[in-house]
Amino acid sequence: MFGVDLDGVVADYTAGFAQFIAELRGIDPASLPEERSYDFREWGIGPGEFEQYHGSAVSEHRFLARLPAIEGAAEALWRLSDAGVWIRVITHRLYVNWGHAEAVADTVQWLDAERIPYRDICFLGHKPEVEADCYVDDAPHNIAALRLSGNDVIVFDQPYNRDAADPRARNWAQVESLVMERFTAWRGAAGVQPQLPGMDAGKDRLAVRRSAAALEQTEAED
Repeated sequence: MFGVDLDGVVADYTAGFAQFIAELRGIDPASLPEERSYDFREWGIGPGEFEQYHGSAVSEHRFLARLPAIEGAAEALWRLSDAGVWIRVITHRLYVNWGHAEAVADTVQWLDAERIPYRDICFLGHKPEVEADCYVDDAPHNIAALRLSGNDVIVFDQPYNRDAADPRARNWAQVESLVMERFTAWRGAAGVQPQLPGMDAGKDRLAVRRSAAALEQTEAED
């Protein structure tokens, strides 16, 4: 099982939050530095303020449904899924009181819209409880807690986690390579299936197949 964090790993939370903050302040999002700490202090957000901003962004502005996806994530996850890797999304998007219905609904909507494959999803903060074989995460506290419990964690490179030890991936091609190395070691080369029979490659495969099925049904009705 491969435990996949969302924000900062699959979803570009920094870009989405920058747009939200910029709209509130009437400034250019580009003026907010990309090199930032985990608590956004470089953006002028003080202690205890992030939760307020995040809660408003989730509940009032529904920005979780509009976050940009990190390049290559969907394609890499599809290839891993095709190879037989069980993908479990693990996210702590319910840590702010209220707004849980919006957070859950918008997360699932976003995963579908961005064609992100997954077998199941967990909304929880204490990730060692999931007991995955390997994780990818960006949050320094999650990385530390998982490793303290003896877990294998790939650090998804972000400015605020540069002190975390390797293994580290700077993009999804590197994540895919590291996970496949581990999966091949667990299953053996003969146990890795590069492509599911009868399925087209690419993240848009389901949409293509649905369109084809709809076309066949229309032609049959005509």
